[in-house]
Amino acid sequence: MFAGLPELGISNGEDLKETLTNCTEPLKAIDQFQAENGILLPTLQSALPFLDLHGTPRLEFHQSVFDELRDKLMERVATIAEGKEEDRYVKLEELLEKSFPLVKMPSIQPVVMQVLKHLPKVPEKKLKQVMGDKELYKVCAVEVKRQIWQDNQALFGDEVSPLLKQYIVEKETALFSNDLSILHNFFSPSPKTRRQGEVVLKLTQMIGKNVKLYDMVLQFLRTLFLRTRNVHYCTLRAELLMSLHDLDISEICSVDPCHKFSWCLDACIREKFVDAKRARELQGFLDGVKKGQEQVLGDLSMILCDPFACNTLVLSTVKNLQELLSQDALPRDSPELLLLLRMLSLGQGAWDMIDSQVFKEPRMDLEVVTRFLPAMMSIVVDDYTFTVEQKLPSEEKTSLTYPTTLPETFSRYIQENRVACEIGLYYALHIAKQRNKNALQRLLPGLVDTYNDMAFGDIFLHLLTGHLTLLSDEFGSEEFCTAVFDNFLLTSFSSKENVHRHSLRLLNHLHQKVLASYMETLIKTLEPPKQSSESVKELYTLWKEKLEASKKSPPEPEEAPSLDLGLHPVTVPPTPSTPTTPV
Repeated sequence: MFAGLPELGISNGEDLKETLTNCTEPLKAIDQFQAENGILLPTLQSALPFLDLHGTPRLEFHQSVFDELRDKLMERVATIAEGKEEDRYVKLEELLEKSFPLVKMPSIQPVVMQVLKHLPKVPEKKLKQVMGDKELYKVCAVEVKRQIWQDNQALFGDEVSPLLKQYIVEKETALFSNDLSILHNFFSPSPKTRRQGEVVLKLTQMIGKNVKLYDMVLQFLRTLFLRTRNVHYCTLRAELLMSLHDLDISEICSVDPCHKFSWCLDACIREKFVDAKRARELQGFLDGVKKGQEQVLGDLSMILCDPFACNTLVLSTVKNLQELLSQDALPRDSPELLLLLRMLSLGQGAWDMIDSQVFKEPRMDLEVVTRFLPAMMSIVVDDYTFTVEQKLPSEEKTSLTYPTTLPETFSRYIQENRVACEIGLYYALHIAKQRNKNALQRLLPGLVDTYNDMAFGDIFLHLLTGHLTLLSDEFGSEEFCTAVFDNFLLTSFSSKENVHRHSLRLLNHLHQKVLASYMETLIKTLEPPKQSSESVKELYTLWKEKLEASKKSPPEPEEAPSLDLGLHPVTVPPTPSTPTTPV
C-alpha cells in the first residue's frame, strides 16, 4: 500500500516496525518517528495537544490535511497545464518523476493520473508501465490511453470492438421493433439525434483530436464492412465524421477529404430530400476528385452506402420523377435525376470498390433511365387509366380490368440491376403510402425475385410492414391477404428467418384485422420449427396470446394516423389524353 515511499526518502510502516523492534524505549522512538515524519511546521507542534483534548485522533487530522493538500495540488497541476508558460510541461514532467513511484498508492494515485492526463506527450517509459499494469491502465484518463492506443492498434481494437458490436445490435433491434408505424420508423430520428447515441459519443471521445486513432477506426469499419457486408458500418462511418464536425474538431475534419461532401449530404438526410442547390454542391465534390486522389471514392461510396443516405436519394428520385410527370418531361432530360442515380450507383457499388481496390466510379446503366423508368411509369399509367375509367358514367365505361402482370422490362431490371431494384422497392412503398390496394396487389408478387433478394432485406421489410398498417382494413379481404402473404412474404419465410420474423411483427400489429378464416391458415403455416431463434418463438407466442385475448374482448376501433407525406399528387384531368400521375 505504501510502495514507493522509500525511493523518495520517506519512511513507511516497515521502517517503523524495524525501529520498534530494535529500540529499548518504544515511546521515545514513536515520538521521534512522529517528529521526523509529521508536518514540519514549528507552530503546529504546540497546537496538536488541543486536538488531543478534543478527542480528535492524529490520523483524522493528518488525513484531512492530506486531502486538502492533494486537492490543491491537483488544481495547481490543471492551472499549470492550462497556462501559457513555455516551461509548463517541464514542470509537470518534474512533478511526474517525483510522484510516479507512488502511483500504486491509492491516496496519491489521483495526483499522478492528473499529471499524466495533462502531459501532451507522456515519457515512453511511463506509458509502458501504465500499459503493462491492468489496474493503472483501467484508471488512467482517456487522454493518456490515446497516447497508448496510437502505437498499439491491437489494444485499441480490443477497446473499440465491443462498441462496434453494440452499434450493430442497436440498429438491428430498431429494425425488428414491435412498434409498426409509418410515422415513426427506422429512418425517423434526425442525424443529430442519432449522433447522440452512446456508441458514437464514446468513439468520438476515444478519438479526441487524434488523426491516427480516427484513421484506425475508419480502417476497422472498412474491414468489418468487407467481412460482413453490413451497411450499418457505413452509417457509423458517416455519423462519426459528423459527430467530430459538431464538436468542431478541425484537426480531423480538415484532413478528411469526405468532410464537406458528408456535411452537405447530412443536410439532405435531415430534410429527406436533395434539393437543386445541394445537388449542384454534391456534384461539384464528385466531379472535383482529381487524378491521383481516386482513393477518396472508396470513402465517398461508403458514405453513400449508408442506408440513411440511400433512403434520402431514392425518396428524392421518386419525388423528382413525380415532378417530371407533371411537366411531361423525360427522365433523361433531368440533370438532378441523373445525379441521384449516379450517387445511388456509387453507393450501391461501395463493397465491390473497396474489395477490389479499383477506385473508379461504376458506369451507370443508361437503360435504367431509358427503359426501366418508362416501364415503371407505364404501371402508373395503367393504374390511372383504370381509376379514370371507374369514374366515367356507366354508358361510357368499357370492360377494362385491372392489370395483374408487370411489364417484362420492369421485372427484368429489378432482378438484374441494383439501382433499378432499389427504386422499384421504394415505388412499392410509395403506392402503399397512397393506400393503393390494386397497384400493391399487382406489384408485390413481382418482388419475390429481386436483385440479391433485396426485397427480403430487413430495411425494406421494416418499411413495408410499417406502410402496410395504412391498409389494415384491407386485410379483411382474402384477395389482399393472398397478395401480401401467399404471393410475397410466405414465398421465402421458411428459408429466411428474418422474413418469418417480419411477418410475425406485422401479424402482431394486425391480428384483429386479418380475415378470421385466413388467420387459421397463418397460425399453422408460421408456427416456428424447433431450430428457430428465441426471438421468432417469442413473437409467435405473443401473437397467439393476442389472438386469444381478442377472442375474449371485442377490438377497439382504430383511428387512421393523419399523414403529411410531403408528396403532393398531381391532379388528373377528367378526360386526359395521356394520364399523368404522381410516382
